[in-house]
Amino acid sequence: MKTDYKIGDQLDVEIQKIVPKGLGLAFAEKLTVFVPLSAAGDKVRVRLNQLKGKIAFAEIEEILVPSPQRIEPPCQYFGRCGGCDFQQMNYDEQLAAKLAIIQDSLHRIGKINYEREIPMIASPKEFEYRSRAQWHLDTRQKRIGYFRRNSHDVIDIEHCPILTPELDATLQSLRTNLEWGTFWSDRASIEAAHGSHGDVSLFSPEIMEPTEDISFTVNGEKYFYSALRFFQGNQFLIEQLIETALAGALGETALDLYCGVGLFTLPLARKFRQVIGVEGNERAIDFAEKNAANAKVSNVRFVRDSVDDFLSGHNLENTDFVLLDPPRSGTEKWTITNIIKLKPKQISYVSCEPSILARDLRTLLDSGYEIESLTAFDLFPQTHHVETVARLRRI
Repeated sequence: MKTDYKIGDQLDVEIQKIVPKGLGLAFAEKLTVFVPLSAAGDKVRVRLNQLKGKIAFAEIEEILVPSPQRIEPPCQYFGRCGGCDFQQMNYDEQLAAKLAIIQDSLHRIGKINYEREIPMIASPKEFEYRSRAQWHLDTRQKRIGYFRRNSHDVIDIEHCPILTPELDATLQSLRTNLEWGTFWSDRASIEAAHGSHGDVSLFSPEIMEPTEDISFTVNGEKYFYSALRFFQGNQFLIEQLIETALAGALGETALDLYCGVGLFTLPLARKFRQVIGVEGNERAIDFAEKNAANAKVSNVRFVRDSVDDFLSGHNLENTDFVLLDPPRSGTEKWTITNIIKLKPKQISYVSCEPSILARDLRTLLDSGYEIESLTAFDLFPQTHHVETVARLRRI
């Protein structure tokens, strides 16, 4: 029985399932092994590259027996590029793995036994869906693309299959037309976004051209934004995301926390007498105000403040509905506690990180709320990331 494991050891293991962060879970003698880029059912030879007590992280050396769900990754950079980590699975298996990640987080982190079905809304496109990206540049080697997995080395990407055709064409154009000698740093980055009318916005602090505003239209609402500001990267699911997050919501006062450029604020304004959007990013609020003015809604007020500071400094006890859509890093320290103090009748929590969602749901359940529904959205095909909408009501 082997127990004296060391870095570099090779083991033959079978992947039992996919767990949070998209890692395959396997077991050896008195050792739990996490393996990236694997599929449930794979029998693989792995090399240990990190040990923490009875937990190890390993890389695949050889696929001994492939899982029935394993496919040949269509991207030539897969495994080297740090972007996609699910291309080795067929799409149905990707969706199943993401549901398992949500359920694992609920059970293990939130201690939540949610027995109802969690619908998974698949992306209409498995590839050519991503309408925003960050490209890294190695200006000395004249490379543009993405970071190599587990490093900051730039892989020169000629074609990225998950980008919309418009963004992929932009990437290829930049490679051809960039004036590399104008960059003063060895490393740089370019933010890129593609609107719904074929327009593309680019931003880099080392490119002198102004960043163009672009727009996206859904359900009759037009949203202006740019590469500098966050907007959902899979435009094919935005309509369903909004409808699920706001279904049945009506009342006097609604809060839209982490409102960004107002994606949820505008449709909320059609349902409530007054809506307050809160966002700490100044430029995002500029766009939100522009979008509200363009939509001719006068019952919206935007607050330029952190969510924690806003909730700590305002008495909003008559709030009917709270929507929060925090970044992947999660809610601020007191956000959930302060929301609970408001006693809203309904909460809609839009999350792109299941572990943080599970943590916050536990607090809400312990404070008089129950989960009405959970819905998963595959906004990020070919990666382990997944969006979840949790609808809660006060008991």
